[in-house]
Amino acid sequence: MSSTIKGTLSKMLASHHEVIDYHLPVGEHRIHLNPLIGKPISMLHTGNIFCCHCGKKTKKSYSQGHCFVCMKKLASCDMCIMKPETCHYAEGTCREPEWAESNCMVDHYVYLSNTSSLKVGITRHTQIPTRWIDQGATQGLPVIKVKTRQLSGLIEVELARHIADKTNWRTLLKGDGKDMNLQQKWHELEPFLDEKIAELKAKYGDDSIAKLNDADSYQLHYPVEKHPEKIISHNFDKNQLVNGVLQGIKGQYLLLDTGVINIRKFTSYEIEFDA
Repeated sequence: MSSTIKGTLSKMLASHHEVIDYHLPVGEHRIHLNPLIGKPISMLHTGNIFCCHCGKKTKKSYSQGHCFVCMKKLASCDMCIMKPETCHYAEGTCREPEWAESNCMVDHYVYLSNTSSLKVGITRHTQIPTRWIDQGATQGLPVIKVKTRQLSGLIEVELARHIADKTNWRTLLKGDGKDMNLQQKWHELEPFLDEKIAELKAKYGDDSIAKLNDADSYQLHYPVEKHPEKIISHNFDKNQLVNGVLQGIKGQYLLLDTGVINIRKFTSYEIEFDA
């Protein structure tokens, strides 16, 4: 790549192959990153941020790339997206009921994943295995299918009493965790949910929740030549220039010999990309 590519950042696009294949959206461009591993790259933040929803220039990014006005009005930026168990759609107070019907009132999965340790999470039925890739998981297993996002959140909260529901991103980037038998882990955890599932089925219907005891687990391999021994985090808000040799990609992180950068954190930042 010889010419500078200028545009706003979006989260990396990844496709599931033997090794995850990554593209970096910069404006209208899609930069294939895998061939750039082992080579120097440069990203210069121009100082501009443009809202990923309305396109207006904003001094600060909210909720991964939104201006303040959009952050306050969009259902996708509501707190219930981060805490789905607090969904208030049934109360008639959803910011965008039509959006919720397409994104929240649809099938979701509760899953177990290996992100250097055992973790529980949730995702829409269309986001497997994308959700695991975005988190940098090396293994993933769907264990329960439910009718709504709120139900998945209620079950996740119950499982989080026994295992983590957050990823230690520093540990994640230092290397892959040991493989786990996720099916065995699920069989060990399953009894802890019996009472909660019975309670939810009584309220929402017997067909609202289904265990997936025969689901297949996924193995995910990332294009990483070298994991960092010490985590140094790049931040466009503190230093407009991020450059170095690209040593790998995992989750939404670029691993450079000079440090790591979370691309999703800087959604809507305008950059100039060189390689």
